[in-house]
Amino acid sequence: MSLPAARLDAILSRYDDLIARLNQASDGGVVVALSKEVAEIEALAVAIRALRAIERELSDGDGMLSDPAVDDDLRALVESERPSLLARRDELEKTIRLALLPKDAADARGVILEIRAGTGGDEAALFAGDLLRMYARHAALHGWTFEVLSESEGSVGGYKEVVAEIEGQGVYARLKFESGAHRVQRVPDTEASGRIHTSAATVAVLPQAQDLDVVINESDLRIDTLRSGGAGGQHVNKTESAVRITHVPTGLAVLMQEERSQHRNKAKAMALLRARLFDLERTKRDSARAADRRAQVGTGDRSERIRTYNFPQGRVTDHRIELTLYKLPQILEGVALDEIIDALVTEDQAIKLAAEGAE
Repeated sequence: MSLPAARLDAILSRYDDLIARLNQASDGGVVVALSKEVAEIEALAVAIRALRAIERELSDGDGMLSDPAVDDDLRALVESERPSLLARRDELEKTIRLALLPKDAADARGVILEIRAGTGGDEAALFAGDLLRMYARHAALHGWTFEVLSESEGSVGGYKEVVAEIEGQGVYARLKFESGAHRVQRVPDTEASGRIHTSAATVAVLPQAQDLDVVINESDLRIDTLRSGGAGGQHVNKTESAVRITHVPTGLAVLMQEERSQHRNKAKAMALLRARLFDLERTKRDSARAADRRAQVGTGDRSERIRTYNFPQGRVTDHRIELTLYKLPQILEGVALDEIIDALVTEDQAIKLAAEGAE
């Protein structure tokens, strides 16, 4: 499928216009806005111009090769340069196709990360704690901020459930494929016979929602205040700081009790509720677009088993792309997690490019 020439022309025209306006702008706010838009398309504009320069060079070379008057030395030079020019052209075309793929508007956002212990009892809770630390360390390596919003600790450590917020540029684009069921195979410390146990935890990665993404009517909310830890009834006294917000139409409920301030707990609960409602709407929309289900890695279903962490063999396998890495310690340290994420992103891009070509 050839690249859309008219669209490429429009991008170059837009880029040149932005540069001209930026050079003339004096207002600080205008300069910032224009600079942001320039940064968004500059790499694409550079790639388009490089592609067109190579296409001209190839065309000129074809003209020389078809001209009987061209001497043998020049002909040999043109022929020797042609393979590298064709390879560079193909590389630039792929770069441009990827840049032109429809973008998920949520990719640039931070995320709400939810981890819940599944089958496996105490061992599942410990594994949920391992996953939380993996993402926290991974966030630190990328310079993202990481904050635990709420937690329910396991009886011997780890978490029955934990919710965290990760903020930074492009966090959702990198972590969105982490949603699903994660399975661990290892010998628990309490296992005297050395038998390997299999446990699981589910991960949900929700893009942070903005006020305009979801309209929430106050009349649709039921807000209860409780004593931290969940004890006590509704409005027992004014010192109660825990807040539970229920969205009556959907039945979604959020409990926040990490802060001593009721106001802060309510703000965090609303942010989490908004993210869950936003995710619910996105899931409905994607489910309605049957074709979109083919243009992604995995099904997006959080019950789908996506990855296995095998401690005895020191390996991690992502089942969606059949990738196995014998780097379990480095992955759980968050260091080698990028290798899996990079492979998932590459596969997702390949699927989308194939879908575009089939249209």
